[in-house]
Amino acid sequence: MKVSEKLENLKKREAKIKEMGGQARIEKQHAKGKLTARERLDLLFDEGTFREIDMFVKHRSTNFGMEKVEISSDGVITGHGKVNGRPVFAYSQDFTSRGGSLGEKHAAKITKVMDLAMKAGVPIVGINDSGGARVEEGIDSLKGYGDIFFRNSRASGVIPQISIIMGPCAGGAVYSPAMTDFIFMVDKKSYMFITGPSVIETVTGEKTTFEELGGAMTHNSKSGVSHFAGKDDEDAIHQVKVLLSYLPNNNMEDPPKYNNGDDPARLCPELDTIIPDNSKAGYDMKTVIQSVVDNGEFFEPHEYYAQNAIIGFARMNGRPVGIIANQPMFLAGCLDINASDKISRFIRFCDAFNFPIITFVDVPGYLPGCDQEWNGVIRHGAKLLWSYSEATVPKLTVTTKKSYGGAYIAMSSIHLGADMLFAWPSAEIAVMGAQGAVNIVSSYRKQMKAADDPEAKRQELIKEYETAFNTPYIAAERGYLDAVIRPSETRLRLIDALETMVTKKEALPPKKHGNIPV
Repeated sequence: MKVSEKLENLKKREAKIKEMGGQARIEKQHAKGKLTARERLDLLFDEGTFREIDMFVKHRSTNFGMEKVEISSDGVITGHGKVNGRPVFAYSQDFTSRGGSLGEKHAAKITKVMDLAMKAGVPIVGINDSGGARVEEGIDSLKGYGDIFFRNSRASGVIPQISIIMGPCAGGAVYSPAMTDFIFMVDKKSYMFITGPSVIETVTGEKTTFEELGGAMTHNSKSGVSHFAGKDDEDAIHQVKVLLSYLPNNNMEDPPKYNNGDDPARLCPELDTIIPDNSKAGYDMKTVIQSVVDNGEFFEPHEYYAQNAIIGFARMNGRPVGIIANQPMFLAGCLDINASDKISRFIRFCDAFNFPIITFVDVPGYLPGCDQEWNGVIRHGAKLLWSYSEATVPKLTVTTKKSYGGAYIAMSSIHLGADMLFAWPSAEIAVMGAQGAVNIVSSYRKQMKAADDPEAKRQELIKEYETAFNTPYIAAERGYLDAVIRPSETRLRLIDALETMVTKKEALPPKKHGNIPV
């Protein structure tokens, strides 16, 4: 065969493989409002940069007549390219080719790019759209999943791992995404569950739907399994690219700094009046965050989950940071089980990938209630204490209003290793609020009991306690705060502190790992 014939043969083979499951199946995929595996990769990567690996891989199963079955690229496209000009590895399951089912070689292609991403020290993105294990390949499919899970664990905290769920993801297939750093889902198009609606109805009698059980908004708002929900495939991939713009390539690098034109000395005069005079009135902590960060840009995972807490990425003087805050608009900003889990995992991600952490505090305490206690708020709340204590990146804290009791300690206090701490004059840092303190302090109870008008005396004592204790100044006197600042100066002071602490070096005691209260 001549060289020209060999080149033509290569061209024909490539063209055949790029047809994926055939035009009919591609049209069916489009009819569902979904892109194909290759179209998704084209959207993710900068134009012309994607380089495919293992295009010609075939399965070798002979069970159930599989030796006669052709599966284009064995149901998954793998390779590398550039996103925002930076290298990324990716795989994209092809639902048009045997339902994107995972067999031995399908899994081997995925683990190969995972290994390459680890060697290169760059992020990996997995696009999931699969009917699950390829039953015809039996235990080899299960081996494939296990190989992927093992690598997810080894890569965790070393390179960023991102999962995009763009179709069904059921049974064992859900565990790999759950082991990655961030999960993106597509509203009304993607699903995640261990057992489907029909099995649940058979076993428990519960009737449910795919969307109600494992849809994008279910996992974004109820379970917290997913971090983002895209309107469609294009929107989800756009969000992934935004996230990648904040992330370093690996844990040995700092997140990329960009000059975005926002003056680091800019004041925020609107913050001087944001705290309401009525202590029972709320305000939106996101307004505070957007005022302080560069150009008001705040990228928020878990926007719909545990909304009493806020986490997200922003830039300060061009430098990416992790933002954590209480949200007084929901549950008065109380910490509960879900908020503790949400914040703790984000702290550990930021610490693993060298993001300085800025915490905005307005917290009245941990949420009381039997349900919280029975479901382990002690154990979950302890994760927050653990994670802040464990983190060695620069940690800056701003207390805007309430900071009471154990929640004061938990929210990046100096006692858990925060580096620089600021408070607004409106801050109330105390063991508890005045209402509760008056009911507990014995001398106050005696005064109320002896008074002609106990309720009038109670109100007098509440004001006395607020004046004496619900201020930032006792904490400042003890050295538990570095400064009480004007709210308008918050951005300026944070950037100054950040630029000072960015060279921070802190090492933990030698050990294999701690035993976090999971």
